[in-house]
Amino acid sequence: MSFLEAEWRKLAIANYEIDPSLLQEYVPLGTELDLWQSRCYVSLVGFMFLNTKLLGMKVPFHINFEEVNLRFYVRRNEGSEWKRGVVFIKEIVPKPAITFVANTIYRENYETLAMAHRWEERPTHREVEYRWRKKGQWHSFAVKAGLKPAPMEEGSETEFITEHYWGYAKAGAANTVEYEVTHPRWQAYDVEEYQLSVDFGAVYGPNWSLLTGREPASVMLAEGSLITVENKRLISF
Repeated sequence: MSFLEAEWRKLAIANYEIDPSLLQEYVPLGTELDLWQSRCYVSLVGFMFLNTKLLGMKVPFHINFEEVNLRFYVRRNEGSEWKRGVVFIKEIVPKPAITFVANTIYRENYETLAMAHRWEERPTHREVEYRWRKKGQWHSFAVKAGLKPAPMEEGSETEFITEHYWGYAKAGAANTVEYEVTHPRWQAYDVEEYQLSVDFGAVYGPNWSLLTGREPASVMLAEGSLITVENKRLISF
């Protein structure tokens, strides 16, 4: 049985190109940075968890909720296979129980904050917005996009960003947590406009203040799908 089942829907993604040296302290043992055409990305991702089940059961008041995370991309060689995965710098949710479980079992870096979202479908476009409040200040990420999603082009930047099926996290000085995330290939919407109002230093720490006010290299909106998060594996070195 999967550890978690849910739908991830309307994933708004802003990608920033950064110097790889800024990420070295976050890279788990046994992994290396995964680059897109020699470019190193961190991504701000906002989306909805819907119909969430933990070990096959719905937990009251923890079924539908927002998440916003800051993440980067790694890969790990295992035999003849390259496993492409993500590492989360921080994941924000409005539910303290989710934070407790993820931080305790999966060694992630979740934080519980007040959050809100807005999905609006208009005659000519759709609007998706995610908001979160840190120390009395609201931060937001909004995207205006087309109405109909389309398959992602093979070899595209959007495919690279979304087709990472493993999660990795540091677990002490000599261990790495690995877990698999399963989902079908996603479709994406054509993004027409976006608005970002985020104090990255306030939300993610002083190391990330360099992203505040900076234009992302690209912005995407993926439809998402049903996903599963499988049970963790502890890798020792």
